[in-house]
Amino acid sequence: MESPDGQQKEVTARKGPADDAVSLRVSDVRKQYGSLERPLIVLRGISFELQAGQSLAITGPSGSGKSTLLHLIGTLDLPTSGSILISGKNPATLAEKELAQFRNRVIGFVFQGHHLLPQYSVLENVLIPTLASRQGGEGAKSRARELLDRVGLADRLDHRPAELSGGECQRVAVARALANSPSLLLCDEPTGNLDGATADSVASLLFDLHRAEPTILIAVTHSPQFAGRFDCRLELREGLCFEA
Repeated sequence: MESPDGQQKEVTARKGPADDAVSLRVSDVRKQYGSLERPLIVLRGISFELQAGQSLAITGPSGSGKSTLLHLIGTLDLPTSGSILISGKNPATLAEKELAQFRNRVIGFVFQGHHLLPQYSVLENVLIPTLASRQGGEGAKSRARELLDRVGLADRLDHRPAELSGGECQRVAVARALANSPSLLLCDEPTGNLDGATADSVASLLFDLHRAEPTILIAVTHSPQFAGRFDCRLELREGLCFEA
């Protein structure tokens, strides 16, 4: 990461209380699209490191590469160069099937839209990641019910998404992201579609669950208030990142 004076600077969030075995190391990550003759350079060498129990907010103007960086960390795309190590493992070296299994087991996603499946109940939506990893059964159902209780929806297990408010749907999405007890919880504008009071409620929920689970929490956000609650903040500008 570069400091405002142009010097390379390593940023490490404050040490959290959780297991040191869970770690994220982003080293000189670059991403470009298009041809070699006319490349579109999105990221120009991003580096930072986090340990379990730590949190990071990624801010910056629209088009600065925030979501691109989050997708690279989440293994939804691969960097052009540089490396991303999750607990010492480089997902880019995995075969496609192994990568899908790794992503499902290790990474939880919360997006701006909740992306719940309308034909399924609240409980069934939370269980979807466990079905993909073949970790279903009573243990998975017990975990899902526990998470829904913790997000305040224990009495809505059989409801469909259409019967919930926007904030309630986002709470279900948070519970779903944690269903497989991931090491990384990645959020792309998780409060962006919510009104002020509901956004603050969902933000508080994320941090309550983050403190209770041994995760690394990373969120892309345009909200200064939300970003201010994180251990560490990076601002992306023109493909570079700066400590905010």
